[in-house]
Amino acid sequence: MAAFPVFAVTVDVVALTIRDEVLSVLLVRRGEEPFAGRWALPGGFTRADEDLEHAAYRELAEECHVTRDDLLLEQLRTYGAPGRDPRPERVVTVAWIALGAHLPEPTAGTDAAEARWWPVEEALSMPLAFDHAQILADGVERARAKLEYSTLATSFCPREFTLRDLRRVYETVWGSELDRSNFQRKVLGTEGFLTDTGRYAEGRRGRPARLYRAAGIQGAVLHPPLLRG
Repeated sequence: MAAFPVFAVTVDVVALTIRDEVLSVLLVRRGEEPFAGRWALPGGFTRADEDLEHAAYRELAEECHVTRDDLLLEQLRTYGAPGRDPRPERVVTVAWIALGAHLPEPTAGTDAAEARWWPVEEALSMPLAFDHAQILADGVERARAKLEYSTLATSFCPREFTLRDLRRVYETVWGSELDRSNFQRKVLGTEGFLTDTGRYAEGRRGRPARLYRAAGIQGAVLHPPLLRG
């Protein structure tokens, strides 16, 4: 029986949040070779007794001190092109996207020199390590596309939020301004999207705005979808 070549498996995470009304991604500056000094997505090798999803959560906990309750995590895709990692052993990575509201300031892990949030548009233009520029681009497009047909946008909101807060999420992630009246009509007319708390936001100018919560499961399918344009 022919022996199959041995390869390593890693996880890489496209962690997205909104900071100062800008869609931002978590990057770490590598402290070790390969690509020492280059910015990269947080990630690392999976342990022999470790589930892939658990590995993704562990890497995020090490870099950003977040837990499962802080974000929505889902698998993006697998990247395994020969030569994507310059190390002698072939390395296949399982990429994930992680979305959360007001995620904390990161701290560099054991093999990173620095960690920080970067505006997505700036990060997309950077020479990231490995094939992380492609993984980042794929993750950002996945997030933008999923906002059209799922309740994913609520992952970027606090537990209770106004319609303006939610609209600003769409505008920030999509990079385009939305008509307020049309957006409100579509959102409130979509069953299973929002739950009215019966309360109002305090400390804001003008007429108090109603507070809502996500209804049901984050990422549930929307029908009809909210289209970008």
